[in-house]
Amino acid sequence: MAFKSHHSLLVFVLVSILATTTFDGVKGTRRGAWLPLQNPNDPHVVEIAKFAVAEHNKEAKASLVFITVVKGESQFGESPLVFGLKYRLIISAKDGGATAPKNYQAVVLERRLGKGLLSFQEIKA
Repeated sequence: MAFKSHHSLLVFVLVSILATTTFDGVKGTRRGAWLPLQNPNDPHVVEIAKFAVAEHNKEAKASLVFITVVKGESQFGESPLVFGLKYRLIISAKDGGATAPKNYQAVVLERRLGKGLLSFQEIKA
């Protein structure tokens, strides 16, 4: 009888660990980890970056002009609050009359129903 009790406890512990340690299909990568983008100039990533700049311009009444995606990361989220793909991008953009571009960090959440800008801020050197 003691074996059955220990066996049940072991199964409970293993199921508990697996329930709290989910993986996203990438070997050894936990769900929620930020993964570097393989190609920051992928057309879809550029589309996300241009969306971020356009949304920032609307919200801040700014006139930034997108130049390029310097680098980026993505994060798959599957929780009641975040279901979709988050992008954290470093974007090079130029302010209307400025001569030199500046870098900005944008976080965009992409879901089936659309995209949303979560944050956008200048990266101070």
